[in-house]
Amino acid sequence: MSNVDVLKTRNQDFAASFAQGDLVPLPKLGMIIVACIDARVDPTTVFGLELGDAVVLRNNGGRITPAIIDEITALSLLVGRVTGQDAPVFHIMLMQHTKCGAQQFAVPDFQAQIKERAGIDVSASAITDPKSDLMVDIARLRDAPNLHGGLTVSAMLYDIETGQAHEIATTQSLDELRANAADT
Repeated sequence: MSNVDVLKTRNQDFAASFAQGDLVPLPKLGMIIVACIDARVDPTTVFGLELGDAVVLRNNGGRITPAIIDEITALSLLVGRVTGQDAPVFHIMLMQHTKCGAQQFAVPDFQAQIKERAGIDVSASAITDPKSDLMVDIARLRDAPNLHGGLTVSAMLYDIETGQAHEIATTQSLDELRANAADT
């Protein structure tokens, strides 16, 4: 049996008891989780999420990139259109993890090799220190002019050896973060 066959069988088992065809497209928990694509780090498993609980955006390193900012902006505007609300109602949880492969993106010769071979700049996805990188990503959200100030953000670091997710940054709105940055 191929891996595709395994997935097809699992889907048949899922569909046999599926009773959630009436879910609305808005996440029940009002959450957008930005996480790494690493197969060891699945936010739905780590946080016990159910279908419809949260939107999960994944990329190399779980970093805030221009593409992720664009996705959050578009999703916020879409939700505003669907709900008739001007202000989005999302909480953005950033989730990085220990022993991330994206640490290799911080190695200058590897960055150069990827740039030369594929024309891709991976510097925004590089992980150097997960705790400080999470703070950099919060600043990237804070500085994104198209994101509504009412969005809230927090950050967690998932330890792949223990299964524990540790809070690195408590919940703050982008407006609060912007005001604090202006005061400094």
